Amino acid sequence: MTNATEKQEPSLSELAKPSYSLWQLTLYFLKLGSLGFGGPIALVGYMHRDLVEDRRWISEASYQEGLTLAQVAPGPLAAQLGFYMGYVHYGIIGSTLVGIAFVLPSFFMVVALGWAYTNYGGLSWMQAVFYGVGACVIGIIAQSAYKLTKKTIGTDWLLWAIYVVNAVSTIVTQSERIELILAGGILTWLIAAPPKNWFKGNKLNSFIGLPLIPIVASVPSASSGLLWQIFTFFGMAGSFVFGSGLAIVPFLYGGVVKHYQWLDAQQFLDAVAVAMITPGPVVITTGFIGFLVAGFPGACIAALGTFIPCYLLTIIPAPYFKKHGKKPAIAAFVNGVTVAATGAIAGAVVVLGRQSLRDIPTVLIAVVTLALLWKFGKKLPEPIIVVVSAIVGLVIYPLTHPV
Repeated sequence: MTNATEKQEPSLSELAKPSYSLWQLTLYFLKLGSLGFGGPIALVGYMHRDLVEDRRWISEASYQEGLTLAQVAPGPLAAQLGFYMGYVHYGIIGSTLVGIAFVLPSFFMVVALGWAYTNYGGLSWMQAVFYGVGACVIGIIAQSAYKLTKKTIGTDWLLWAIYVVNAVSTIVTQSERIELILAGGILTWLIAAPPKNWFKGNKLNSFIGLPLIPIVASVPSASSGLLWQIFTFFGMAGSFVFGSGLAIVPFLYGGVVKHYQWLDAQQFLDAVAVAMITPGPVVITTGFIGFLVAGFPGACIAALGTFIPCYLLTIIPAPYFKKHGKKPAIAAFVNGVTVAATGAIAGAVVVLGRQSLRDIPTVLIAVVTLALLWKFGKKLPEPIIVVVSAIVGLVIYPLTHPV
C-alpha cells in the first residue's frame, strides 16, 4: 500500500525536470498576489487546488512539506508556503522571484490606499466594503478548510484527536499554538515510527533544531531613527509570530498602538480592514501601517522587516525537507504537524467568523458564498464573489448602520 501511494505521489524534487518553467510559476504567483482574496487560509487552499490538483506542478508530498514548514517556523503562513513552492524546483532564485511576485501587487495596493487615507482622511466607505467582503471571506475560507481537512485526515483516531485539539485550542485562545502543532508531530512520530537508533545521526536535531531567529539583514543608513524602529519592530513580528494574519494582529496592536503609539486604535482597525479587503497575504497590512507612520520609505521598511525573516526561515530549512523528508520518522512528524496545522486552520475559521458575521445579512452573505462555491466550485472565480459582496456591503451597510 505504501509503495503504491509513493508511485502515485512522487516528490517533484526527485524528478529530473519540472513540468513548468520558472516564468510560469512566477506569473502564477503574480496573479495570485493580485487576485487571491480570502487571507492565508484561502490562499493556502488556492495553491493546493491550482498547483497540486489542477496543474500538477507540485506533488502532494512537496506541498505538505511546505505547509508543515510554514507552520513550524515563524512568519506568515501563505507567504512562507509560496516561498517553498518556488524553492521545490528552482531553489533560492525560484523562492526569491515567487516571493517578490506574490507580495508586490498587494504592497502597491495598500500603499495607494495609504496615500488616499492620509490625504482624504478616514475610510468610511471601507467599513461598508469590509462589511460585505469580510462575510464573503468566511465562506471562502470555510470551503478551503474543509478541502484541506478532507485531504489530510483519513480515519486514524490519533490524527483526528490531534486535529480536534488544535481546532479547539485555536477557537479558545484565538491564536495558533505552535507548541501544540509541534506536539502533534512529535506524538505521531513516537507512535507511528518510534525511534530506535535514529538519534545517532542527529537527524531529528537537524530537522527541529533549525535556527528560528534569523540574522537580521543590514538596513539603510537612515534607519538610525524612526525607520530603524519600524524595521526592528516588524522584523520581530516576522521572526517570532507563528501562523497566519490571525496571530500577527494582536502582536502588531501591542507595538503599534500601545508601545510606540504610532497609530490610534481606529487607525489600526482601518489598517486591518485594508489588509482583509485586498488580495495577497494579510500581513501586507504592515505596509499600510508603515506608510501611515513614515510614508513610502516606512512602507518599504515595514514590509522588508516582516518578510525577510520568513524568507530566510524558508530557504534555510528547505534542504532538510528535501533530504530527510522520506525517512519514516520525519514523514510521521510531518504528517502529525500537518494535521495539527489543519486543525488550527479550521479553528481560525470560527474565530474569524465571530468577528465578521455580526448580523443576519453577514451570515446570509457567508452562507450564500459557501453554497455557490460548493455547487459551482472552480467554475465560479472567487474574485467575482468578492466584488459582488463588496457591492452588497456598500448597499446594505448604510441601512443596517445609520449614522
